[in-house]
Amino acid sequence: MNPLETYIETEAKQNDFSGVVLAKQYDKEIASSCHGYANKSDKRENNIHTRFGIASGCKIFTAIAVCQLVERGLISFESRLSDYLKKVEFPLFSSEITIHQLLTHSSGIPDYFDETIMDDFEELWKTQPMYTLRQLEDFVPMFRNLPMMWTPGERFHYNNAGYIVLGLLVEELSGMSFSDYVELHIFKPCGMEQSGYFTLDALPANCALGYIEEENGSWRSNIYSIPVKGGADGGAFVTAPDMQLFWNGLMNHTLLSPVLTSLLLTPHIHVDGEGYYGYGVWITLREEKVFKFHIMGYDPGISFRSAIYPASGETVVVLCNTSSGASQIFNLIDKHL
Repeated sequence: MNPLETYIETEAKQNDFSGVVLAKQYDKEIASSCHGYANKSDKRENNIHTRFGIASGCKIFTAIAVCQLVERGLISFESRLSDYLKKVEFPLFSSEITIHQLLTHSSGIPDYFDETIMDDFEELWKTQPMYTLRQLEDFVPMFRNLPMMWTPGERFHYNNAGYIVLGLLVEELSGMSFSDYVELHIFKPCGMEQSGYFTLDALPANCALGYIEEENGSWRSNIYSIPVKGGADGGAFVTAPDMQLFWNGLMNHTLLSPVLTSLLLTPHIHVDGEGYYGYGVWITLREEKVFKFHIMGYDPGISFRSAIYPASGETVVVLCNTSSGASQIFNLIDKHL
């Protein structure tokens, strides 16, 4: 066990971390460890190939799907949404919303879950049962008839609904369901054979159940706390090795041309306290140079962090099947790289 793995082991024990950690520098593994249970009832332990939900961590997949449509000449970043999305109507949306604004959370559209004013994700399911959310159009009634929040392009405001809309656009222009598109055009080219958009009521083998800790120390699974199937704003399942393959595929231009890859990873908009946002990816600069590209996801029973450090060739994946835990491990690794 090297010093970094020792630090991770100590942190994991102190905070009862449940999940998988994998860090590499180019093809050399520098840290790998598994902790806790994928299934507490059966005491089935997490392993390196366990599949974890990553919540909003997969917004980057949606952004790449849109960039692929741009590369095919089907749309541009400055195209207006209203000119291309015809199958689903949003009567109160501005006709001036562009694809770029949706990708950078600056469209001004209403969100079905606004993290700045809502604390409990589970409150949503009192009026819209989570088991009904099996395809992107099922999310639409939760925000279709809400008014615009502000003028398109006015400011950054993290927005899940914006990525649902982008997913609907992918479906309309590709003629495929969003999840099928991502699995065929992103996961498959990268060799991500264990990853997918799975339904919680029909999970394949070796998936980690998400667990929510109660104030009294007990726990429950998250199957009644999140949509039954993930969509374009989050919800895919991945393994740690598959996530490493994804970063390789992205940076080696397996998924996009060098020009489109560069646009995806451009610091398009500044976010107070968080650095910058590209298309579906967070960007940290140091001395005006990119220090890391990183993605994150948090849902009840899920926490996830992953990053690539382009100057040093290091990649980090932290998958966790509790509501918190990934950030502590990720920050520890981040500090020691």
